Amino acid sequence: MVPGSLGCRVVDPAYGGVVGWCYFIVFVTVLANEYNTTAALLQFWGPQVPLYGYILMFWVAFLGFQFLGVGVFGEAEFWLASLKIIGIFAFYIFSIVYMSGGIKGQPAFGFHYWNDPGALANGFKSVVATFVYASTFYSGSEIPAIAAAESKDPRSLPSVVRNTVFRIIFIYIGIAIFYGATVPYNDETLNANTKALQSPMSIAIKRAGWNGGAHLINAFIIVTCISAINSSIFIGSRTLLHLANEGQAPKILKTVNKHGVPYYAVILTNAFGLISLMNISTGAANAYNYIVNISGVAVFIVWGSVCFYHIRFRQAWAAQGRDANDLTHKGLWYPYLPIAGMTLNIFLALIQGWSYFKPFQAKDWVDSYILLPFSVVLFFVLKIVNKTKWVKLHEADLDTGRHT
Repeated sequence: MVPGSLGCRVVDPAYGGVVGWCYFIVFVTVLANEYNTTAALLQFWGPQVPLYGYILMFWVAFLGFQFLGVGVFGEAEFWLASLKIIGIFAFYIFSIVYMSGGIKGQPAFGFHYWNDPGALANGFKSVVATFVYASTFYSGSEIPAIAAAESKDPRSLPSVVRNTVFRIIFIYIGIAIFYGATVPYNDETLNANTKALQSPMSIAIKRAGWNGGAHLINAFIIVTCISAINSSIFIGSRTLLHLANEGQAPKILKTVNKHGVPYYAVILTNAFGLISLMNISTGAANAYNYIVNISGVAVFIVWGSVCFYHIRFRQAWAAQGRDANDLTHKGLWYPYLPIAGMTLNIFLALIQGWSYFKPFQAKDWVDSYILLPFSVVLFFVLKIVNKTKWVKLHEADLDTGRHT
């Protein structure tokens, strides 16, 4: 189940293929980034092992793990997610105690760092530069919207969406607030030589007086990376499986083993994780920036397309003489919210590389925008090769897989 599936039915199979491939790009770039991050974190404890050594060891281990099937994947994700939630909740408690002066020898400072040095570093330019990072870290939160057309229990969707909103507030926004409240943006340790020491969690704990806290945070971040790698291979490979079933990818990717694992798709997805080996020549930080730029733009394309699908779906529903009240779940504030979402994602995709214009940085600029023309070219390639047509609203398939 990927964003391209509904697009093939209400927009154009070629458009759905482009969005499906962009979704695949999101997760293989996240995969490469997490391999890169995990290797850098492990060097905090074992600097004698080169980055590529750690990457290759994890690459082989995760390839074998994915062949065990969806049941093992789900069990692993349950425990990894539990550890992540416990870790984040523990950091929130620590932050509140620390800010309130509850740690011996540390004064209460509240939100002092929001005033000195301030909550916003380097103005609007820096805010724009963070858009691609934010979109990459938020990728995956769109899954309930993607699942809407094919859910086995569509009546549960409103509660699923509400829970997603609460998770975003609790995890993403919450952690950003506590990072900014416990660590000033001009802390020199943010530019430390190792990722473990760069982590705001590590810095906050060290500022509170526990110098050895970096080891605990390093272990916690590695757990989150393992979860991200595991999920990225799973979602990326299933995206390829869907694309192959739709005729948008080579047929060989449809092959599955006795456990239902599309092993060729798993191998290909994990192979893209070797992009992380770029850090051998460019350095881990540069490799991270290259990968995140591409991933962030892909997320904007996917999210904007999900909003577009919603509009096309509702238009097709009306064009076929159906009553909107017959829908199990109606989107909030239609059509204004999906129009706003689509417009905002287009805007962010176009502006995210603005900081590279002055002074002009050619390599970074190309990295920020290359996916936009690539998507246009891919659309026409798929349209010509598969001889697709733009779906007419009154002919759109709104019933396949529908549950009442």
